Amino acid sequence: MRTYGIAYIATGLVFLAIDAVWLTVAAQRLYRPLMGEMLVESFRLAPAALFYLIYIAGIVVFAIAPALASDRWTTATSYGAFLGLFAYATYDLTNQATLKNWPIMVTVADLFWGTFLTAVAATAGFLIARAFTAAH
Repeated sequence: MRTYGIAYIATGLVFLAIDAVWLTVAAQRLYRPLMGEMLVESFRLAPAALFYLIYIAGIVVFAIAPALASDRWTTATSYGAFLGLFAYATYDLTNQATLKNWPIMVTVADLFWGTFLTAVAATAGFLIARAFTAAH
């Protein structure tokens, strides 16, 4: 259980740090110009926090746990990439199908971003958890 706790915290820190950089840059260069009035004026902390708490748990369960079982970082990377693609595709393609003005460029960017970010966070979380538990 300790290993999974370390994986959760490590993955969360990596995911949040990288995503914060992306969102800071992409908000002004991609999202705001393409989505304009669809975006809220100020950030809503509660839904964002819930997303991160739930999604990080998903990364641990669906990417890091199998990687720990196989003791292969490549499992964390590939499962993380697939999870990111599936999760971000669910959100963006649903918006593409149901919203009048959802920009296709947002969907494309988000699919690449979710795949990359989740793969990197899963890999880092796996490597950190393995390093901490192997040392103790």
